[in-house]
Amino acid sequence: MSEKRKGPARPVLTSPWVIDTRELGRRPGSSRPVHRTAQADYAIGLEGVIAVPAGADVDLDVLLESVVEGVLVSGVASAQLAGECSRCLDPITDEVEVDITELFAYPLSATVETTDEDEVSRLIDDLIDLEPVVRDAVVLALPHVPLCSPDCAGLCTDCGGKWAELGPNHRHETIDPRWAALQERFQQDDG
Repeated sequence: MSEKRKGPARPVLTSPWVIDTRELGRRPGSSRPVHRTAQADYAIGLEGVIAVPAGADVDLDVLLESVVEGVLVSGVASAQLAGECSRCLDPITDEVEVDITELFAYPLSATVETTDEDEVSRLIDDLIDLEPVVRDAVVLALPHVPLCSPDCAGLCTDCGGKWAELGPNHRHETIDPRWAALQERFQQDDG
């Protein structure tokens, strides 16, 4: 009978998102910079609207600092975004850069003992997994309504043309159905 392991799964060391902290040591005050590029295993964000596409590179530039309760990770993650304008539906590309500050608590530390499992990140076998931290930071930084430009006018609701291409004189004549018979009468008199 196999025993079920409680808690988060062990990170895979071969993943570029996973950092081994054994070289850092546990002496508070020691630090080590880490620069690497990881690939997004899946779209980070809302695919088709705005997201870091699956397979895109995410640049990580972080500092690992040993503190009493664990390893404090601080730095920046950046990646290219792809999506479409919410008003005119044109494809857009942009870059997202997010600040990261996360404490990865040591097993049996006071932080681990006094917080729920999902309230704090944890070191598992001296490994930290940055992917969930970066994912959460990127998703929160994405615009709710991505636009190709701040003044994008969008599409004409009648013909679907882009207002930027239609020009200022573009309009559609709409006739109130109650007056349609009267307009037909005037057109007959002119003809």
